[in-house]
Amino acid sequence: MARYLVAAGLHEDPEQAYLLAQEARKLAARVGVVREACGIAAYRAGQWAEALAELRAAKRLTGHSVGLPLIADSERALGRLDKALAIVHDPETGNLDRATQIELRIVESGIRRDQGMADAAVLALQVPELNAKRLHPWSARLFYAYADALAETGRTDEARDWFARAAGADTGEETDAAERYEELDDVTFEDLAAGFEDSGDEPESMPVADLGSVSEKLPAGMSAADFDDGSGDEPEPEDFAASDGGSAGAFGQAAGEPEVPAES
Repeated sequence: MARYLVAAGLHEDPEQAYLLAQEARKLAARVGVVREACGIAAYRAGQWAEALAELRAAKRLTGHSVGLPLIADSERALGRLDKALAIVHDPETGNLDRATQIELRIVESGIRRDQGMADAAVLALQVPELNAKRLHPWSARLFYAYADALAETGRTDEARDWFARAAGADTGEETDAAERYEELDDVTFEDLAAGFEDSGDEPESMPVADLGSVSEKLPAGMSAADFDDGSGDEPEPEDFAASDGGSAGAFGQAAGEPEVPAES
């Protein structure tokens, strides 16, 4: 069973990875982590209904809500936007860790865009972590989603800057932020990540790229010093990558919406 799970996690083809996870499920269908892994594999393969069934089973077996963002996003993919929003705003999310709060915010932004509410999609992502001086495993996804939402509203200059930040934070090449940046800028994009300091969180399941200097390619008004290891930050919870869809916490933790950096 363990070998099947490891193989599923390493396989580059989502469909094959899902088939391997299903083999593990046949051997240990009552083990929560197996059902969770099968749900994640189904999600990555675009099998939304199967992902919902497996992740909900994992939640029942373990009592944990780590799969809520993937559950919500699967509902969204199936076109059930009201159900997806109900999950995002469920009261139980108030007790979840901050990493998964961010993931649920990203899902909510996508739901708002599906509803044709581009400005609301931007507002959903205006969290204090946009201004944080430390990077976390989910920072690249947050920056990318924010840039994408800004681009949807026509705020191209701001979107370009946030795609640049996302590319600099994306040491594992998880997103196409660099390509999106180049689409919005005449300057050829070069590596941005060297100036960022790691938060100390465990890395997610992704390769680490050898990236170059940031000093000359950061957006206007931003320097590498802005991303040193800021003191006073609270340690982050467990790495979201364990489920690739952890749960999200209370959206009202910070008083009011944070001020987002001004347009460069």
